[in-house]
Amino acid sequence: MIVVISFHFQFQIHNRITMNLDTKDASPVEVDVQKYPTAQKLLKRCQDFFDEIENLTPGAALESYLNASYGPSNPIYRDLCALTLQGLKEGWVANFPIDGEKYRRSKICLPKPETRFFSVTTVYMESKEEYAGQYHSHPYGEINCVVQIDEGAELMGMQGWQGAGWTSPGAGTHHYPQVRGGALIALFFLPAGRISYKAKPGDPQPVAL
Repeated sequence: MIVVISFHFQFQIHNRITMNLDTKDASPVEVDVQKYPTAQKLLKRCQDFFDEIENLTPGAALESYLNASYGPSNPIYRDLCALTLQGLKEGWVANFPIDGEKYRRSKICLPKPETRFFSVTTVYMESKEEYAGQYHSHPYGEINCVVQIDEGAELMGMQGWQGAGWTSPGAGTHHYPQVRGGALIALFFLPAGRISYKAKPGDPQPVAL
């Protein structure tokens, strides 16, 4: 199983979810981290990560940097993955269904000073075949930590498919989140918590992805 983050497709995705897009955010409240020591540890490691990348901007250059410097051998990446997977077992990670058990989400933390005003969210996606979630845009960009559950699971980013590692769509980009090869969790961070479901697949992408 893995955690997934965003990507963009301009062609028709046949496995697209058909749902009421007025109810896109299935996780109504943030996790009560005081109930879960593991959640507290995860937020602490997220804060460590934010402290190190606070002056960097989401986009292709950041994605390359994160995969080179914060990949599977990096202690922060390993801890983020281990704590997210433990949270899945404990029942507070990605526990609100969007499309049954194969597509779920939960808000771990809303933007606040302690997280440099990033929100922290988890999305669980599972499919051997290519599967697409809710079309959305990132007004200020996004940073996605791909947490694999199944070794072959991949998340589609703006730069292509990504297994263990990171994607980072730039500001104004929009896409279908898509998974293939099994299950993953996308542990993703949004500057100011900004996400929009108003974009359409035919809308132009920004110059920088």
